Formats: sequence, C-alpha cells, structure tokens
Amino acid sequence: MLPFTLQDVREAIPDFCFEPSAFRSLAYFALDVGIVAGLYAIAATVNQWWLFPLFWFAQGTMFWALFVVGHDCGHGSFSKHSWLNNLIGHISHSFILVPFHGWRISHRTHHANTGNIDTDESWYPLTQSMYESMNWPEKLVRFKLPLVLLAYPIYLFMRSPGRQGSHFLPSSDVFRPSERKLVITSTIWWSAMVTLLVGLALQHGLLFVANYYIMPYLVFVVWLDLVTFLHHTEDDIPWYRGKDWYFLKGAISTIDRDYGWFNAIHHDIGTHVAHHVFLSIPHYHLQTATEAIKPVLGDYYRKSDQPIIKGFLRSYLRCHFVADQGSKLYYQRANDL
Repeated sequence: MLPFTLQDVREAIPDFCFEPSAFRSLAYFALDVGIVAGLYAIAATVNQWWLFPLFWFAQGTMFWALFVVGHDCGHGSFSKHSWLNNLIGHISHSFILVPFHGWRISHRTHHANTGNIDTDESWYPLTQSMYESMNWPEKLVRFKLPLVLLAYPIYLFMRSPGRQGSHFLPSSDVFRPSERKLVITSTIWWSAMVTLLVGLALQHGLLFVANYYIMPYLVFVVWLDLVTFLHHTEDDIPWYRGKDWYFLKGAISTIDRDYGWFNAIHHDIGTHVAHHVFLSIPHYHLQTATEAIKPVLGDYYRKSDQPIIKGFLRSYLRCHFVADQGSKLYYQRANDL
C-alpha cells in the first residue's frame, strides 16, 4: 500500500485547479488555430523549397498542440459543457485525422488501467515470453528502428498488440453499446477530412497535399508517439498485476518530462503525473497542481530532466520487456539486440 491516499493528494491541490474556464480554453484553441492559419499563409506566400522543412516542423508541432486541446475536450476538462467539449474535440481532432470519440473512449480505458500490465490500453510492456516469441525482423522493426515514433495511425486502426478492434468501428470491444453512435459520428467527421484531402490532391496535385498536410501530419505523429512513449516507458517505473494494482498506484506509475520552450506550445503536456491522478484538471492548472502534490508523493513522484532525445534513446534501448510472473515489475533490457 502507498503511504498516502487519493484523498490526501486531492486535499493538497487548490480547488480552483479543478475549475475549467470555457473562455480560457477557447482562447487557447483560437490561438492554436490562428497560428496554424498564419503558418499556412506564410508558406503559401513564400512558397520556396528551403522554407518547407521549417514549415513542416512548425506546423506539425501546432497539429500536436491542437491534439492536446482535443485531449482536454476528451477528458471534459476543456469546459463544463459536454456539447462544447464534443464540438471543439471534433474540430481539433478531425483536422489531424483522429476519430475523437473512438480515441476518447479508448483513452479513458488507458487512464482507468494505467500501470496494469494486463488491462492498460497503450504503451504497456511486452512480457518476456511475448518478446522471445517474436522473430528477428519483428524485433528489428520494433526495437532497433525508431518506427515506434510512427505507430499512432496503426494504433488507431488496429489498437495495441493483444487488443482487438479499431477506433473507427463501433463493434470494437472497447466501446459500450451506448457509445457506438458516438463512434460512428466521429468516423464520419474523420471521413469528411479524408475526403477533403483527396479533393485537394485531385485539384492541386499530391505534392501540394504532401507539402501542406502530409509532412506536417507526420511530424505531429512523431510528437505524439514521442511524448506518450516517454510518459510511460522508463526503467524505474513499476508495473503491476492483479490484486497488487489499484488506481492510484497505476496513476503515479508515469513520469513528468521537461520539453523546454515547447512546454508552453503544447500546453504543458509534460506535467503527466498530476494529469493521471486527476483527469478533470485543465492543462493550464497542471503546473500548479504538480507543485502541490510533490510534498505528498515524495519519492513516488518522478520527473526526468534529461534532454528529450537523450531520454528517448535511453528508454528505447533499455526498456524491452517485463517478467512473465510477479508484480511490481520493471522493464528489462534484452541481450539479443
């Protein structure tokens, strides 16, 4: 058992941290949309080959910022109005080809089971026997080539290894019968965006769509996979099984990261421990909440100050599997890579 309870952690956080402001949230959304539009205007006006790599990175980073806004919508921390959360969630996520409700519901499963080897939804470890059953090409792709940073579109269509279904299909086992119409709605929004992109390609050519959308989209995917991988993949973060797991133990089995001046751009998504404990805290209160819970969590609070690329390489090269049996397990490094 932990030496503190969920109530202990809650009482340490100021009450205002749990109060979303629709006006403030909309202001962040409007700012992100404005920057996205501005970057498109600059790229279209200059229209020089040397600018496009800079544009791809900047715009892809802003796509990631839009995802984080939709992330707040999915948790209901954007506002107190579900209709507004759903509207902004669909606008921000459909634009970057994420089915809002499909993702929102599976992400709920992730938060409800974080740190549980058997029931977590994403970024959970392979067991040793699963690792050893993989052939060499599979190990090469997963553990020697950084293709994990392009995994998100595959996850949307196929979910994680060992999980069945798709984020687009209402029949997937992660969705309740009452949620299936919501999933269909989001799939329609997603399909409308795909149709728009196909229309642009037919009218202006594939190179136009690649320059103005596909390349920024790939940068966004790398950001998403990088950040989520780093939040849940570290060799001193414990994983649990069965009765040894409960919500708070799992919720603090994550790690905060410092992204430098990107923190403000992607809405302080690096403050991940507080977010996992209390989903209803808007992103603009997470820094305050994090400072408030540190004295309560003590050594159970984890933060890495390593440079992001160094932290990724460290985890990527060390975290391969956990033992088949037992609980409170830690990632181990494979000897055959």
